Amino acid sequence: MFDLSLPTGQELVQDLILIVIFLGIAFPIHEFFHGWTAYQLGDGTAKMYGRLTLNPVVHFDPFGGLMLIASTLLGAGFIIGWAKPTPVGPWNLRDRRNGEVLVAVAGPASNLVMAVLGAIVFRVLAVVAPDAPQIVWQIVGSFVLFNISLAIFNMIPVPPLDGSAVLLRLLPPQTAREVAPMLAQYGLMIVIVVVLVFGRYIGGAIGGVTDLLLGI
Repeated sequence: MFDLSLPTGQELVQDLILIVIFLGIAFPIHEFFHGWTAYQLGDGTAKMYGRLTLNPVVHFDPFGGLMLIASTLLGAGFIIGWAKPTPVGPWNLRDRRNGEVLVAVAGPASNLVMAVLGAIVFRVLAVVAPDAPQIVWQIVGSFVLFNISLAIFNMIPVPPLDGSAVLLRLLPPQTAREVAPMLAQYGLMIVIVVVLVFGRYIGGAIGGVTDLLLGI
């Protein structure tokens, strides 16, 4: 059962840090780079809808954001939430087949870059300020961990996750056209099954990459 009691003290501070990282930094940058990449490749849909911005308010999805806040504060044992998907018109891309892959991968790639930058800060702090307050280590470590989480989770090759574009690009064109409608229809259900069955391994991969970056 979930612990439905609200956190107090240090736990509340940690939870608020996670919420700020997700809603204020990781989600907006992830979505911005989807739109920015599409724009560079010929599609101005995101710009037309005002989504080529790092303003977190523009990328905030009310239901996804509330789910994130609730699952974090209520100690559900996992965090679930999402930003408002960036609108993309794939028919506008100069090279649609390869362009869709580049647009999809841009989001997770931005999270990976942020994780690496955070890890550099972590390692520098370990040398120049090893006695920094615990809250500093929590902020930097959480920043790395949850950007890695977004990068790896979003690369699961099932719609609506970004990795599905990579899967469809690797399949023969005819097979991709046949498989795409089925994946779109049952994608969310498949994602849930994948998380339930392979969640331990996904979590292990996230933790392993994070520890490698942080050098711990």
